[in-house]
Amino acid sequence: MTSRAENFYRVWREQCRGIHFLHDEQSMPPEKLLQAIWQHQRLRRNKLKTGDGRSVRVLHPGFISAEGGPDFRGAVLQIGDAAPISGDVEVDLQPGGWHGHGHDRNPRFKNVILHVVWENPKPNPAVPATMALNGALDAPLPELALALENESALPEVLRGKCSAPLRELTAAQLTEMLHAAAKVRFQNKAGSILARAKMSGWEQALWEHLFRALGYKHNVWPMQNLAETRDRWVNGTQSAFELQARLLGISGLLPDELTRAQKSSDTFLRHAWDVWWREREAFADCILPRITWKFHGLRPANHPQRRLALASHWLVSENLAANIEAWCLAELPENKLLPSLHEIFQVRQDEFWSWHWTCKSARLAKPQPLLGEARVTDLAVNVILPWLWIRAKEGDNETIQHEMERRFLAWPAAEDNSVLKLARQRLLGTSNPRLLKSAAAQQGLMQIVRDFCEHSNAVCADCRFPELVQGWKAPNASGNIT
Repeated sequence: MTSRAENFYRVWREQCRGIHFLHDEQSMPPEKLLQAIWQHQRLRRNKLKTGDGRSVRVLHPGFISAEGGPDFRGAVLQIGDAAPISGDVEVDLQPGGWHGHGHDRNPRFKNVILHVVWENPKPNPAVPATMALNGALDAPLPELALALENESALPEVLRGKCSAPLRELTAAQLTEMLHAAAKVRFQNKAGSILARAKMSGWEQALWEHLFRALGYKHNVWPMQNLAETRDRWVNGTQSAFELQARLLGISGLLPDELTRAQKSSDTFLRHAWDVWWREREAFADCILPRITWKFHGLRPANHPQRRLALASHWLVSENLAANIEAWCLAELPENKLLPSLHEIFQVRQDEFWSWHWTCKSARLAKPQPLLGEARVTDLAVNVILPWLWIRAKEGDNETIQHEMERRFLAWPAAEDNSVLKLARQRLLGTSNPRLLKSAAAQQGLMQIVRDFCEHSNAVCADCRFPELVQGWKAPNASGNIT
C-alpha cells in the first residue's frame, strides 16, 4: 500500500445529546433534533424536494462537522436532473438563517450544496438549494425525538463498505492490520524528520517537530516558523521568563495593553513588556503577524501562549536532547514508558503559567500542569520515537531501531478524537473507544483513513480497501500492508 500525505479527513462531531421529547407536534423543533433527523435520514426519501420544486436524492447525508462551519461535510446529493455532486449541508430552523447567521459572508460555507430548514422556503437564487423537513418526516416529530435522543451509533447504511469484512477479522488479524498501517505512518513521520535533519541537523529537526506538535493541527505552521528561527532568539536568555517574553513578542501573541480586568496577570505582562521593549527592534524581521494564529475551538490548556511558555522551559534547560537520548538507552518495561518520558518533559511549576491559561486569563483556583500525559503520548508517537528510530536507522543501529518500534507498538492509547470516532463507526461499526487499546492501533486506523477514505467519497466510490480486507482474511495472506 502506498501512503499519500494529504490533509486529515473532515469528520463529524459527537452525536447530539439532550434532545427532549416534544409534547406539541406543531412546536418548532430544536436544531439538534433536525441535525439528527438529517444524519439518520428519518425522511420520506423518495419525496424530497427543494423550495423551487426540484427533486432531492440523498446518496449520502455527509458527516457531522467537528470543526465549525457547515453542519455536515462530504454529502453526496443529486438535485433535479443534474449529476450527483459532493459538498456540504447546512441545517437551520428557518430559511432566513442563511443570511441571519452570516453564512453568505463566511468562506467556510462556500461548498454548501443544500440548505436544510424546518419551515417551507421561498425560492431565492441568492442562496443554495433549500429544502424543508416539515412535512417530509417518516414519523411524527415526538416519536423521532424519543428515538434519536440517545442515538450515537452510525446507521448501518452509512458505514463504509469495508465495515462488514472488517468485523469478520479476528482480533489478532485486526491488530496486525492496524499495526502494519501504523508502521507506515510512523516511517512517514521519520522520513519528514530526516529531510529536515539533512538540512539543519538532528537537534534542530527535533525542535522543529516538537514545536509543530505543540501547535496541534490549528497552529502547526506558525510554530514551525518560530522553530526555524531558533538560532536567532534562543541565545542570550538567562531564564525561562525572559525567553517566554521574547517568544511571545516574536510570535505576535504578547497583548498590547492592560485592562483593569487583568489585575491577576498585570505583573507578568508588565515585566514581559519590560523585556520585550528592549529587544523588539532586534527581532523586528522575524515577528509573526497575529493573524497567522488560529484560536477557534482550542482548549484553554492548548492555547499557543501557554505552549510557548512550556517550550521556553525546555529550551533553557539546554539538555533536553541529551535526556531523550538517555531515555532511549534505558531499559524500560511497558508500564514505565509513558511516566518516564513525562518526567523529562514536565515542568515542575511556573510562577505564572501554572496558574493561568493565557496572558489575560484570571488566576485559576488551583495550579494546572503545563503538560499532561495525553500530550506526552502525542509527542512520543509523532516526534520522539520517530526521531530516535530514524537516527538509529541512519546509524545502522538495528538494536535501537527494534527497541523504538517495540515502544511505539506498546505505547498506551492517546486521547480520543473526532477522526477516530468517525473511523471506528464507519470502518469498525462501533463507537467504543476501548476497541483501540494502543496508540499504534489509533495511528493505524488514522493511516487507513488517510490512504483510502480521503481518496474516496462518502459512498466509498472506487475504494479498494474492502478488497484488501478480504485478502487479509485469506488463510495464506501475508498481512504485509506496507
